[in-house]
Amino acid sequence: ARQYSEINNNSWIVLPLHSTLRLSEQDKVFDYPPDGVRKCIVSTNIAETSVTMDGVRFVCDSGKVKEMTYDPVCKMQRLKEFWVSRASAEQRKGRAGRTGPGVCFRLFSEKDYTAMTPYSKPEIERVPLDSLVLQMVSMGLPDARKFPFIEPPSPERLENSISSLKEQGAMAEDESLTVTGKTLSNLPVDVSIGKMLIMGSLFHQVESVLTLAAAMSVQSPFTNKAYRDQECVAARRSLDSDHGDPITLLNAFREWLKIKTQDRDNSRKWCRKRGLEEQRFYEIIKLRKQFEELLNEAGLFDKRGEEGMTSAERMARHGQLRQLKHMKRNMKKQERKRKTLRVGETEELDDIDDNEPDAKDIDFRLKNDSSRVRQLLESSQAVSYNDVTMLKLIMGSGLYPQLAVADEFNSYKGGQDQLFHTRVKPFNVLHPNCFFATHPEVLQVDGLDIVNVPGFTTKHPASSKHQMLVYLSLLETTKPYLTASLRMPSLPTLLLFSHNLDTSTAIDRVVCDSWLEIKFAQAEDGMRQLVSAVKLRSLWDQLLHMKLSEEEDDRTENMRVIERKLSTGLIEFVHNDTVFGVKRLLPADVKELYVGRNHAFREDIVNPLSDFEPVAHPTKGGTRLTPNVTYGCLRESNVIDAGLWVCPECEEELYSSCLDRMQHMVTCGQAKQEEQTREEEKERKVEQQETNPLARLWTCPVCGQCFNYTSGQIMKHKKVCV
Repeated sequence: ARQYSEINNNSWIVLPLHSTLRLSEQDKVFDYPPDGVRKCIVSTNIAETSVTMDGVRFVCDSGKVKEMTYDPVCKMQRLKEFWVSRASAEQRKGRAGRTGPGVCFRLFSEKDYTAMTPYSKPEIERVPLDSLVLQMVSMGLPDARKFPFIEPPSPERLENSISSLKEQGAMAEDESLTVTGKTLSNLPVDVSIGKMLIMGSLFHQVESVLTLAAAMSVQSPFTNKAYRDQECVAARRSLDSDHGDPITLLNAFREWLKIKTQDRDNSRKWCRKRGLEEQRFYEIIKLRKQFEELLNEAGLFDKRGEEGMTSAERMARHGQLRQLKHMKRNMKKQERKRKTLRVGETEELDDIDDNEPDAKDIDFRLKNDSSRVRQLLESSQAVSYNDVTMLKLIMGSGLYPQLAVADEFNSYKGGQDQLFHTRVKPFNVLHPNCFFATHPEVLQVDGLDIVNVPGFTTKHPASSKHQMLVYLSLLETTKPYLTASLRMPSLPTLLLFSHNLDTSTAIDRVVCDSWLEIKFAQAEDGMRQLVSAVKLRSLWDQLLHMKLSEEEDDRTENMRVIERKLSTGLIEFVHNDTVFGVKRLLPADVKELYVGRNHAFREDIVNPLSDFEPVAHPTKGGTRLTPNVTYGCLRESNVIDAGLWVCPECEEELYSSCLDRMQHMVTCGQAKQEEQTREEEKERKVEQQETNPLARLWTCPVCGQCFNYTSGQIMKHKKVCV
């Protein structure tokens, strides 16, 4: 169309219309063309309904539409081109002739029109059903498969949704809701986002998680111009985070709030310079507020009281509100001024007056005073590296099992050609707008970090720096893309979040969910990491049940102790130097992976990991030590179950089996932890005695714990501990 316009002395103004354009650029389709110039709008099906453009006299209908579908097997969204339905074709025809006579040219035959479906495919066949099944079970329906849908989805889709809910911990094996599932059913959000909100409430990261969840639930504020225009790329480079795209979104939101707080620059101008759509930030603010209210209703978030204003501040705020309300009333009276387009204008040009009042900005300032904006700014930043680590763990727990591992030949490829494999969909690529697509070296293991250990190859080297990706969704257009990806350390991610962990007899190999194999350089490292992971998972589940349970008695102080242990343990577990290798297992490898049920270990052993009664796994063989860990079920050439071993903690020499070694590790770890706890308690009491000489030693008759409290603190504790 533009080439035709250039040949005919620029007699056309060609304007695109699609959802990724900035709103100001989308509004240009309503403006007037100059005299003697024709306006040509090239649009997606965004203009198919609810849009009336004055002056449209001709419509050219291709008969095609790009529609988003969902593959429940691969858990992937596909943007494919389809023939429209006859109802959609009639709707498109109505774009012309609404304000005057019009003509519709259909670029397909009558035979094609007859072959079209009468109506578009219903939404229940195009979206994931996880949230729907969760709501149905929470309403008391025993089996979602027997529900009489008006347009029933396929049985395979329902089965995949039930399996997905089990993997996410929302549904038990008997298809009843877990404690997490009951809470998720009360949050009308996507299951992954809901899990992130719940997990964020367990730690002191709920404010940042609220912002992240809102930012990941709306369309990205980064427009196409942010990646194509070199000036925009240079301007927004400071916002990029090498941790991944979600942290980049958090940085962009925080910098935008700084502009709103300082009032020294125009936020609209700041966004346009970086290729950002400011409307998305306003949507994030509104959605964040809704998430906050949902968590507050569920009892997972105590809203902080707003700081009291002085008399001068209240007067200033009152005057500001009067002025803003007056501006809003005037804007409602005035309709948007339709401008005259310029010949040769494209979507890249922008002639917005930065001093012109913005309705969205007025609404934002009406609902958020300066103190509220400062509070949002403080709560939306990760202060330290430990805060970022906890945020990544929270997002990983919410987005699991959406994990991707790098192809073993990625070190020989560029960023756009690097491949990543998920459990159900191999050979995916990074989205072109992803940070890692332009910085692939961040994900690769440096040669200096590779350790030469016998038994490891160059394809699967031994290192302590292996990483993997956690992603928001899989999107297939021309290729299957990973979107909104976040890099995570491989070992803690797999050991903490995998649904099933299968080990060898010596625990030098651990298979995670039957698709990734972790091979340790030393078997002692495997035992130590497995014991730590099981302990942390147990604390995490215990804290989660205490937080989500309805019982309020005697849990506040215990929750603080468990939360402190868990937070410290998670940081230490993530930052370790264990040397290991990661290998993706192919279907042929999985067939020869397990020993089978005829090689089960005896069931009368003492379980070193938990109080779970050891039982033989019915299909894999080996012995289940926890609901997630199956010991000794992997095939191996050399089985060494006993030998001389030196404990790394107490340096005691033992001639024992692997299970006995794990039991000794657990005992040593508990003794060391108890000693450390006693030392910390002693130091805390000494510090409290020095700071407050009125404190005295007191033992609570209800919980039995000993405190160094003042009389006022004792009374407060008695009110809580009842």
